Amino acid sequence: MVNRMRTRIVAIGNSRGIRIPKPLLEQTGLSGEVEICAEDGSLVIRCARRPRAGWAEAFRHMADRGDDAPLDAPPSLTRFDEEEWQW
Repeated sequence: MVNRMRTRIVAIGNSRGIRIPKPLLEQTGLSGEVEICAEDGSLVIRCARRPRAGWAEAFRHMADRGDDAPLDAPPSLTRFDEEEWQW
């Protein structure tokens, strides 16, 4: 079901804003920080995603598939690496 409601763009300092009606907030679950972008002549407001959200699950899936192996070989050691260093 699509709820359509009218609201006004209001001045907020040097910016502009809108008041979002409570029923729309309840329907969407929006609260706190949001992302806003322009798409095809419309403003789209979405819940803000946290940085790296979903990475842990993606890494688990990679491990399950065996896709988490290093892409390059470990460096080979030289005599310089094997000797005790002195500063």
